[in-house]
Amino acid sequence: MVRASASAAPSEGVTPVPVFDGKRLPAFGPPPAAEPITAPTGALAPMYHRLAVRQRVAFLTMDDGQVQLPTAGPLMAAAHIPFTMFLIGPVAAKNPPFFQRLASEGGVIEDHTLTHPSMRGLPYATQRHEICGARDLLHATFHITPRFFRPPYGNYDDNTLRAVHDCGLQAAFDWTETVNNGKVYYQTAVHRIEPGDIILMHFRPAFVSDVTAALTAIHQSGLTPALLENYVN
Repeated sequence: MVRASASAAPSEGVTPVPVFDGKRLPAFGPPPAAEPITAPTGALAPMYHRLAVRQRVAFLTMDDGQVQLPTAGPLMAAAHIPFTMFLIGPVAAKNPPFFQRLASEGGVIEDHTLTHPSMRGLPYATQRHEICGARDLLHATFHITPRFFRPPYGNYDDNTLRAVHDCGLQAAFDWTETVNNGKVYYQTAVHRIEPGDIILMHFRPAFVSDVTAALTAIHQSGLTPALLENYVN
């Protein structure tokens, strides 16, 4: 049986050590009060690879949703950190309770298209259908209003950003680091998590290892996981 727990009650001012399946996870205090950036206005939604924040925070994001491990909910309950889920609309709609459990443990649901195509080069009408359609399906399924979008594979063009704007979403997001099979892959010459970095992982069989690797890298960099949605006005 997988167990999510914390160590014995700590002394006042000491952060408890989270434990999942008998293994210790990195322990974080609460994130600081957010000092959000202001997204620019215009016909194209902004695309962020990282956020220019002054606070020592980083952002964990999870894409797609096809692999739905029963350990995911207990793990995120134990980790007790905020995170963002960019979900394929029909995939999420097939199993709402799985993602509702994750939302109850600190996750926020955002838009990742209807069919997960490579968006770059597609006609505007096709891209708008993918983005608006997923927004509407996620709203109908979870009674939430997505604000953010991530293009599949990180591929986008001006039609993508125009459709994001026209679908009523606020911003689109790429990433600074990726995590796969329990290893962090850095997209910059500095091989550490920097303040404002956006970390990408997926719902895959290595979900537990990937979350643990991401949180370990954040912790080793002296940062705290924070919620992406709190940092963009």
